[in-house]
Amino acid sequence: MLSFLADFERALLADDPSPDEGTWQPSRSVNYHTGLARLQLVVCMPDKSLKPRGAVLLQSYNLADGTACIKAHLTWAGSDATLIQAVFSKPGCDWKSEARRMAAQWMAGAPAAPVVAGEAPLLAEAAV
Repeated sequence: MLSFLADFERALLADDPSPDEGTWQPSRSVNYHTGLARLQLVVCMPDKSLKPRGAVLLQSYNLADGTACIKAHLTWAGSDATLIQAVFSKPGCDWKSEARRMAAQWMAGAPAAPVVAGEAPLLAEAAV
């Protein structure tokens, strides 16, 4: 999990080395016992203030057949939108590429909230 988060961070640094004219100040925490990890993405602005940008939450577990899986929950500051992605350990799976792909998805910004078309309300007519 820690190496996956580190690969995610490296991809962010490569794609955007000075976000908003500041520097990345990420914070990681990992609990291997519970299989949970968190990466808080914060930017230190030129005036030394901190600007939250979002977070990545990871859950690591094994499927019934013993296959390793990581589920990533991507969030963005100022948005209620989330994106959940799962990566399964399978032949040909490149964890670094998956981390880069998820970082690119996160850098693209929060997905648009689904638009639900409103239906015309049902009107009851009085019985005559």
